[in-house]
Amino acid sequence: METLKHIDAAVKDQRGEIYNLFEGKLGHVALITSKKGSVRANHYHKEDYQYIYLVSGAYESHCCAVDSPEKKQVLRVRPGDIVATPPMIAHAQKFTEDSVFLAMTTREREDGKYENDTFAFQVTEGYINPNLKQVATR
Repeated sequence: METLKHIDAAVKDQRGEIYNLFEGKLGHVALITSKKGSVRANHYHKEDYQYIYLVSGAYESHCCAVDSPEKKQVLRVRPGDIVATPPMIAHAQKFTEDSVFLAMTTREREDGKYENDTFAFQVTEGYINPNLKQVATR
């Protein structure tokens, strides 16, 4: 399932603060805005690990293992939190406030790499990308 961790400042002095968000290899980073009431994702990845760091706003992260869709998890995410989603975990974000977040993935996204590893899977009611391969849920 997904994990949630709050990230505090690693360094804080008169100049400002440093937050260490991620350690490891990344293939892609995106800055994304979402309006209150919108839903993103409703999909899973076969190989990609995804990390979402919430800069501002709030959302509920809904997820389930692809092979156990009846066992759902809901995390309430606040600014400074990072959600880690491993492969084969279907996930969706339901935004409860206008939000800004960083989406970081271990695989690259250009040249069809995203679409080849991403499969539509309805975890919660809301938007499903019509360009993704559809997977029936139980």
